[in-house]
Amino acid sequence: MKRILRTLLAAIGVLGLVLVGAVVFITTFFDPEDLKPRLVDVVREHSGLELELDGPLSWSFYPRLGVGVESAEARLPEQVVDDAPFAAFDHAEVSLAMAPLLRGEIAIDGLTLEGVDLNLERNAEGRGNWEALIERLRNRGEQAEAVLAPASAGPNPRGDASALDVALNIASVQVRGGRIDYRDVQAGREITLSDVDITGSNVNPDHPFPLSASLDVALRDGLGAETPQLASELSLETRVSLGLAEGRHVLQGLALDTHTRLDGADEAQRLELAADELVLDLSGDRVRVNGGQLEAGLMGPRLGEQRLPLSLAFGLDADLAARSARLSELALSGPDGLDLQGNLTLTELVEAPAYEGQLSLAELSLRPWLERFDALPDMAADAALSQVALTSPIEGDLERVTLDGLNLKLDGSTFNGRLGANLDGTRLEADLQGDRLNMDDYLPAADPSAETAGGPSLPGVGRALAQDARQALLPADWLATLSLDAELSLGELILMDQSFSDVSLTLAGNNGRQRLVNFASGLHEGRLSATGELDARETPLRWQLSPRVENLRLGSLLTSLGEEPAPLEGRLSAEGELTTRGNSVPELKRALNGRLATRLAEGRIPGVNVSQELCTTTARLEGESTSRDWAPDTRFQRAEASFRIRDGVAESDDLNVAIPGIGLGGEGSFDLTSERFALRANARFTGEDVDAACEVNRRLVDVPFPVRCEGQLGGDSGEWCRFDRDAFRSTLGDLLREEVSQRANDKLRESLGNAVEKLDERIGDDSRRELRDALDGLFN
Repeated sequence: MKRILRTLLAAIGVLGLVLVGAVVFITTFFDPEDLKPRLVDVVREHSGLELELDGPLSWSFYPRLGVGVESAEARLPEQVVDDAPFAAFDHAEVSLAMAPLLRGEIAIDGLTLEGVDLNLERNAEGRGNWEALIERLRNRGEQAEAVLAPASAGPNPRGDASALDVALNIASVQVRGGRIDYRDVQAGREITLSDVDITGSNVNPDHPFPLSASLDVALRDGLGAETPQLASELSLETRVSLGLAEGRHVLQGLALDTHTRLDGADEAQRLELAADELVLDLSGDRVRVNGGQLEAGLMGPRLGEQRLPLSLAFGLDADLAARSARLSELALSGPDGLDLQGNLTLTELVEAPAYEGQLSLAELSLRPWLERFDALPDMAADAALSQVALTSPIEGDLERVTLDGLNLKLDGSTFNGRLGANLDGTRLEADLQGDRLNMDDYLPAADPSAETAGGPSLPGVGRALAQDARQALLPADWLATLSLDAELSLGELILMDQSFSDVSLTLAGNNGRQRLVNFASGLHEGRLSATGELDARETPLRWQLSPRVENLRLGSLLTSLGEEPAPLEGRLSAEGELTTRGNSVPELKRALNGRLATRLAEGRIPGVNVSQELCTTTARLEGESTSRDWAPDTRFQRAEASFRIRDGVAESDDLNVAIPGIGLGGEGSFDLTSERFALRANARFTGEDVDAACEVNRRLVDVPFPVRCEGQLGGDSGEWCRFDRDAFRSTLGDLLREEVSQRANDKLRESLGNAVEKLDERIGDDSRRELRDALDGLFN
């Protein structure tokens, strides 16, 4: 036993002496600087790079065997000495574990690389300075594979029993202080990766190993720009499985955190990417992500002091060769009920990215989201936009998006069809069909004073017109660049408290000209239609409108506007051609020009019989009275008028109303700006029996009964119209002189001469009041 122990100790001693002798021999007689020329030749032969080793090569023997290199640079063949090197590092060291060497194996104990600096550049023709290097390595692939075989083929790849086994099991890999500069002259962009730190332990191609990395990214839009457009801090934690032989690498338990600042903002946007598995299949040019989860914490001036949390779950399968990818099982969630799901297929990822897929948005309220971005418009209904949901196929690219097959639910209404738009807002397409839309809910809230302060008193009209005189109705600059193609069909539209049925709307525009191709709808048992054009190329805006109304029930319209009971009934028809200029209500009023023709069929004034009133008046003028029964209403045989509109003032000289035995004609004007009007009208007996029974003195058949109306909308309508006694007396005087000249009848002269003086006596106060009330009923 003692002999065995002595022998063992002697062997150890001999081995120690041999090792000490080897170290002494190597350090004494072998200079590592002698390896520099060989290293330079090997790098030049296999890569074409010109390697410069300015620093010393050094050995280490304990506790590990290793070699270190200081300050190395590599230049491309076409680079000059004064150019920044293609690649450089401050210090590199490789060490081998001592214990495996005693077993006849080579195991790399550590790999350290400090101060790495890599300069990549794409020229104006789009060629990268690294491409020649890649092509050379590809052409010399077999030789490079032979050089690298010991590190990739496992222990003793050549089957040489005398050779040392090579086991790629690196205890520690460290890259510290790295930097990569990428300069794209063609795109005018610079990207810098700085403070690149990578740490791995127990790096082994056969087993997963932990890997961590951190770096800073700066993107500059413009060569030589000082302030980066994007600055981000990234950190990565994962476990890596290397498949060197098959070129398939797997990252498990991936966790990537980023803090990104845009355009020099003080607050950083936080993104955290996690994945159960990330597969990089280099041989098949594919990337796959299973169980991906992206968490975002967004900050912005419009988001308030709290971060906006968003979460996106997804799966990814990308084909790098085909430059396509598929995002599956997308699920975006966030506060206030945000739940968006779907899938997307992306194509032409490098040159012209495009996408298509399916999206589904669960019902939510848009109001809090619009409030976050200070984009919630003033709307009359507090519940407007509180119930929004949609499902639709989606397709588009970096410039446009289209929802073809859209199903949209909006506050109880349903729309189907197609929506499309350019992302820069220069084009809008729509083809939608809906069941019902209450537009009043989405218009600005009514101004309590707008209904009574010098404006029309019709409900809803004041709300539509209430605005600051300087406030623009439409975004003129946007309309000047907008390409528009839109069609809308609705079963019912509520607008200004009116119910429009079977609505169809077609809009088209380009190059600053927006056209109302067609508008048609039902309203109060009649039909409305219009065409028009808006020219946004001019300042101020130029408008043209051709409206048409057919058989609209006027009484029903007036009742819906609050006139109860309706003062006038019948079927209204109208058509016209209107033009104006401006972008505010006052401007449009002042510049309005055109024509408008109106007519009323089946007309009726409820509750008053004008024939009765005029017959009673004429009977009293004759000193008689009527005793027959009269109909309670006044029915029109004909009512029509045409209007000429010039600079906001509408004028008519052909007002024509016919009731049995009586005709009413006149002229008047209405100033849309001041809302003042003036009307002169004459009622005449036509010589026919009025209401089948009204004896009229033949001398009064052609005598006009003049009426004067004037005032302002919003004033007391009871003061608008009155019987023009002065004009009536003048008319009677003219009639007297005419009969005197024609007949020279003294008795007639005496009879008619006293008519004026007896008028006031015979009418009396009560009759005068009845006459005024009758006229009020006709014109109010």
